[in-house]
Amino acid sequence: MNEEIMRNMRKYNKLLGEYATKDEDAIRIDEEIKDIRPNYFRDIDRIIFSLSYSRYLDKTQVFSNMENDHISKRITHVQMVSKIARTIGRALNMNEDLIEAIALGHDLGHVPFGHAGEAILNRISLEYTGKYFSHNVHSVRILKDIENNGSGENISLQVLDGILCHNGESVSKEYHPTKRNLDEFLQMYENCYTDSNTLNNLNPMTLEGCIVRISDLIGYIGRDIEDAIRLELLSISDIPSSITEVLGTTNNEIVNTIILDIIGNSLNQNYIKMSDKIYNAIKELKNFNYENIYYKANSVETLKHFEEMYETLFKSYLNDIKNKNVESEIYQVFLGNMIDSYLITTSDEQKVIDFIAGMTDDYFTKLYNKCVNSKE
Repeated sequence: MNEEIMRNMRKYNKLLGEYATKDEDAIRIDEEIKDIRPNYFRDIDRIIFSLSYSRYLDKTQVFSNMENDHISKRITHVQMVSKIARTIGRALNMNEDLIEAIALGHDLGHVPFGHAGEAILNRISLEYTGKYFSHNVHSVRILKDIENNGSGENISLQVLDGILCHNGESVSKEYHPTKRNLDEFLQMYENCYTDSNTLNNLNPMTLEGCIVRISDLIGYIGRDIEDAIRLELLSISDIPSSITEVLGTTNNEIVNTIILDIIGNSLNQNYIKMSDKIYNAIKELKNFNYENIYYKANSVETLKHFEEMYETLFKSYLNDIKNKNVESEIYQVFLGNMIDSYLITTSDEQKVIDFIAGMTDDYFTKLYNKCVNSKE
C-alpha cells in the first residue's frame, strides 16, 4: 500500500489525547487482512452497510403508527447520538471513529414498536428459552452472529463492548471505564442472557464507550419532549421550572447545556463527568419524561394488541419450523439464507426470536395481518 495514503488515513491518531483509545489497540475475534482504513473506521463502514442498519428507517423510537413525518424514528435517534457523542469526543481529543461506530450500531437490536415490543419479546424469550432479551445484547448478537448470513461482521471488541454497555436508560454523574480483554467481554456478553445483575450493571471498557452512553440519554431526553409537544401530549409550560431554568426549554438548549457541562468537567480526565446541578436536573427531567411521555406513549388497548401480535407470529413461525414449512416467510426471507453453523447451533425458538427482532414495524404488521387472514 502507498505509505502516503496510509499516513493520511491515520493522521488523526497522532492528535488523540492521553486517555483516548488508539486504533492500533483494536481487537477482533477473527484475524483479517488490513486495508487502508483504520480499524474503527472500517467498523463504521461495516455497520452502515449492514442490512440491520437499513431497517432503522422504519423502527419506532417512542411513538408508533404516527401520521406525522416529523416524529423521530430510530434512524434519527442514532444519528443524533452519533453527532452529540462526536462533538464531545472531538472536544476531549477522543477517538471519533470508535465513537461513531458505537453510536451508529448501538440500537441495531431494537425490535418492532420500540421498548414496548422489547418487553413483550423479553417475556416470550424467558418463557421459551430461559434467556433475557435486551436490545443492547441483541445488537451485539446481530453484528457477531446474524449479519452476513450468520457469519457476522467481525466488529472490533471495543465497538461491541460500547454497544453492549450503551444503556442510556441508566444515568450516572460520572462514568469510569472498566478495562477488559476479549475473553472477559465474551463471558460478560453470555452472562447477560441469564444473569439480570450482569445485564443491569454494564460499564464500557473505553472512554469513548462512556461518551456514547451519556450521549444516548442526551439524544432522546429533549427530542422526545419535542415529539410529545408535536403530538399535543404536553406543552413546554408543563415542564417544571426547576428543570427548564437549568437545562433550557428546547431540545437545542438542553443538548447544548449538557454537552458543554460534560466537556468542561471531563477535559484531560480519565472519566466522563457532569456537574451536580446538571446531573440532578437530568434525573428530574428523565422522571418527568417517564411519567408524562413513555408511560403514556401507548394505550392499554394498543399494548394488548402488540402482545397478541407478537404471540401470534412467534407461535406461527415456531410451528412452521417444527413442521419444516419451507414456504413460510421465516424460511424464504431468513433461514434460507443462513449458513449451516447458525442453523445447527441455534435453537428453533431463538431462530424465531432473531427473525422477529429484526423486523421493521411495517413488515411486522404486514406479516401479522397475513398470518391472521390465512387462518380465517
